[in-house]
This record gives sequence, structure tokens and C-alpha cells, in this order.
Amino acid sequence: MKMRLSRSIVGSEEAKAVSRILLEDGYLGMGAETKRFEEDIASFLDVDPDQVISTNSGTAALHLSVDAVRATSGPTEGIPEVLVPSLTFVASFQAITAAGCKPVPCEVYAESGTLDIEDAARRITPNTIAILHVDYASNPWKLDEVYSFAKEKGLRVVEDAAHAFGCRHHGRRVGSFGDMVCFSFDGIKNITCGEGGCIVAFHKESARLAKDARLLSVEGDTAKRFAGARSWDADVKRQGWRYHMSNIMAAIGRVQLQRFPKEFIPKRTLRASVYAQRLCKQKGVLLFETDPKDFIVPHIQVIRVLDGKKDCVRDALEKEGIPTGLHYKPNHMHSFFGKDGIRLPVTEQLFSEIMTLPLHPGMSCQDVEEVCGVIKRTLG
Repeated sequence: MKMRLSRSIVGSEEAKAVSRILLEDGYLGMGAETKRFEEDIASFLDVDPDQVISTNSGTAALHLSVDAVRATSGPTEGIPEVLVPSLTFVASFQAITAAGCKPVPCEVYAESGTLDIEDAARRITPNTIAILHVDYASNPWKLDEVYSFAKEKGLRVVEDAAHAFGCRHHGRRVGSFGDMVCFSFDGIKNITCGEGGCIVAFHKESARLAKDARLLSVEGDTAKRFAGARSWDADVKRQGWRYHMSNIMAAIGRVQLQRFPKEFIPKRTLRASVYAQRLCKQKGVLLFETDPKDFIVPHIQVIRVLDGKKDCVRDALEKEGIPTGLHYKPNHMHSFFGKDGIRLPVTEQLFSEIMTLPLHPGMSCQDVEEVCGVIKRTLG
């Protein structure tokens, strides 16, 4: 392929930062650099540093958040249930089951690909403890309504904001408000640590549990590691995991965060705007709607190809050396999560239409024009 669907944008400054940890700091695990990265994220989001809990992946952040929510929720008669849109990466569902809960697949709105609140309301049972909301394709669609709905129903919210770092909803940065907000910093996200993620917690006890649980639930071990020490005689009272972020990962992330406002945001938004301008009136193509009050920093560029022509468009693009992706196969269609035989007609229709086009700061606007040109020639 002559074009990449997505890619990491790293360079000499990230290499220097890693070299500094390797050659000068000398401690590669979780320590002072990880603490500084959490402080940088807190400053960017305008939250307290104690609210930021870095992890070794976005999936780990989701797992820890659902686990903490379960631990701080009241008892249920059966397995605790979490409402979640089926149109999401399998990590969202795996995080729920890993925490000992049952994912309840929900419909999405056709216009945005995000959780259909009315459908979710119909699926609430006495065992429902939370909503795992997904900012699909970087779109915080109806996010205030989701939080209001959860409050009305007495539910917690784990927000999967893996796509939405840097986005704003009605003027507020995603991650500056909410309940348990989870970001991903893997190789192709809006910023990367190579791998990595974080939780921004607005529930004090859940934050404490998640902070300990990422370090095998050794109580208070975060503070010790940030001070360059270890907890040799601390207690463990509950299950934990080895989910913490290393100094090497944090060093990369700190450079990426510095580059983000002036380099990555403008490039991502400009390329997405070219797609929108060229495809908004294209017959046979629909773009997902966004709230005009929101500011989107796009992680992926998803389109809907109508009238059964998705495969035709994909083949035409690939013939020109342009890769495409699929975000995502709905989880209720996976063998592991589809055992109840649930049907979600809107989600399934979107699955037959959605296609992901190349988008990253390393591609040019001319590349975007080329992609759109192939689509236009194919659909007429």
C-alpha cells in the first residue's frame, strides 16, 4: 500500500526522551517520569493530578474502572450488568467481563454511531450498575444527556474516550468532567505512549481502588513508586493487576502531549475537514453527524457507503494502494458475546455500511483528495 490507514507520528524528540530515561534516569519502571506525565495530563484537562491514573493500555483503564465501579456499587441479585453499545472495539466488552460483570449490548443512533439512550433505558434491570459509554469515532454525541440519564437511573458511567482525547463537548474538554473517563495512548491514537492509557476519576473511592489495583492492589504503592521507593510491608485486601505505566512510556507521552495542540490537532482536524467538504454531498455516502457545539479531534475517519456498494468502494481504493479499515464488528455478533441471540437492527445495518478511510497527521491533504477522488469515480 502506498498510503497508511493510520500510523504513529514520533521522531527525534521522543527518542531523546526515551534515551534520557535509559541513560540518565536509569529506572525504567513506574516512577517520577510517570508522575510527571500524570501531572501534565491533569494540567491539560484542568483536573487535580490525583484524579489521573495512568495505565499500560486503554483496555486496562476500562477494566480497572469497571472493577472499581462494581466494588463501590450496591449488591445485586444476579451478575452485575453494564449497558454498552455493541458498535465498539472488543476491549469495551472484555473489560466488563474481566471485572466479573455482564455486558448488555445496546443499539446506537444511526446518525452518530453512539449509544441510543432510549434503547439502553429499555434494557435496565435490577442488576444494572453502570453504562459504558463510547465516544465512537471521537464523537461525544449527547454526552450530557448520557450523564443526566445515568444520574436519573442511579447508574455509574464509565466513559470509553479512547478516540476522544483533545475533543470538547459544549466547550469542555472530554475528561474534564464525568465519572470514570478512560483514554488510550496506543500507537495510533491522538497521542501515543507506544502503548498506554489513563483514567480520569471523579469518584474518590473508585479512584483509590483503581490506583491501587493497577499495582496488584498493594495499598498506597503509587505514592511510594513516585518517590522512588517500594512498599515492602504493605497490605493487599482485594484482587489487583499489573497495569501500571512505565517511565519509558510516560517519557514518550510527555513529548507527544507537547506536540499535540500545535501540531497534531491542526493536522487531524484539517484532513477531516477536507474529507467532509469533498464527501458531504457525494451520492451514496453519509458522514456521521456531530454536535455543532462540539470540537472534534478525529482519531479515525468513518463513512457510511450506502446501497450495498461498500465492497465495491473498498476494492477500488485498495486497487489504488489505499487501505481501508472496519471500526467495528459489533460485539453481539462475536461468538463469545452473542450467545443470547440478541438482534440490533440499526447496529447491524451500520456494520454493512461503515468503512474507515486513512487519517493521521503524516498524510497530506493531497492524499485525502486522492482518496475522495477514487470514491467519487467509483460511485459516480
